[in-house]
Amino acid sequence: MYRLVYHSKPFGFDTSVLNGLLIDSRENNQKNSITGSLVCRADIYLQMLEGPEEKVLKTFNKIKADDRHLEIEVLFTDENIKTRLFPDWAMKDDPVKSWMWSQKEVAEGAVRKSTELEIMNIFKKIAAI
Repeated sequence: MYRLVYHSKPFGFDTSVLNGLLIDSRENNQKNSITGSLVCRADIYLQMLEGPEEKVLKTFNKIKADDRHLEIEVLFTDENIKTRLFPDWAMKDDPVKSWMWSQKEVAEGAVRKSTELEIMNIFKKIAAI
């Protein structure tokens, strides 16, 4: 099983855009045996996709072509995951109100400065909710 984590900058972020994104993600991911989580705020999308490698990469290519995402950057991948972190979620969303980076920290590059372990801990916290 394969895991891919990326971040991007939202374009035209509001609740209707977010709801549309989540509906599309959940529908497509269920068809493709993909699970994961999307952290979403006006200043950042941080997403984990997990599932069959070919299907995760195909989904990520669709995301790269989606005009709701700007400045997409892969943070890390893992080709040998044994268990899914989000086995019951086609796409769990989290609006991250206060426990993650501030908007200023995101603007100053907090995502790029974070280690893989720090980012995985964010998703582990979401999985426990």
